[in-house]
Amino acid sequence: MKIHTPHSSNITALRQLWQEAFGDTDAFLDMFFQTAFCTDRCRCISIDNHIISALYWFDCLYENQKIAYLYAIATAKSYRGQGFCHKLMADTHKQLYALGYSAVILVPGNTKLFRFYEHMHYKTCSYIKKFSCTSDNTNMSNFFIKKIDKCEYANYRRHYLPLNGVIQENENLDFLEQQANFYTGFHDGSAFLLAASNETDNLYGIELLGDNSLAPKIVQALGYKKGTFRTPDGKVPFAMYLSLADNQCPPPAYFGLAFD
Repeated sequence: MKIHTPHSSNITALRQLWQEAFGDTDAFLDMFFQTAFCTDRCRCISIDNHIISALYWFDCLYENQKIAYLYAIATAKSYRGQGFCHKLMADTHKQLYALGYSAVILVPGNTKLFRFYEHMHYKTCSYIKKFSCTSDNTNMSNFFIKKIDKCEYANYRRHYLPLNGVIQENENLDFLEQQANFYTGFHDGSAFLLAASNETDNLYGIELLGDNSLAPKIVQALGYKKGTFRTPDGKVPFAMYLSLADNQCPPPAYFGLAFD
């Protein structure tokens, strides 16, 4: 068994493992490996030169310290239940600490995974609200919305983030830009910031910051009948956090851009 940083020649094997674990399309994987992948932000386990486990991370900032958002943690089906994920995670924690990261954060895909990561000493740190609404067919006067680019979104987001929120920029927004559009707007003195993917009949608000009561008007303005949104300050467990350093500041209260 070898735990290592992959080489570019391993991308085909990494893609195969990803597809087995998550079932994503070739188009999605093309998008990830072309916009967000970097060998220096990936760790994997190989047995007999065959990659059987891997994970990736995005760089984030929290309280002026560098933290890693771990993503797409996967082990080949035939090797599950043998502790390889634990070994890969423990090694990655040491590697990240040596590289100057103060903490790691991740977003479990289901309740079972929350319990799984608790065994690795992760603690739930971010809770969100998720809700759906239909288009607001009332008067839209004084409502304004415009599409913005990722650089504008990054700048606005720093102002809209709740206290103790995680800053996600650079490769985070490079990747998100391939899946979503960015908007800002206001109505009668209330303002919002939105990252949303465009599905057939439903607007999916990956992150809505600011006045979430404007969601029905956003749905109408963008030409949809209904929408689903994720916002801060809810009760749904969302992200988990592990400090890698002593004297670490309190866990973040909000982590919002999960690429699920």
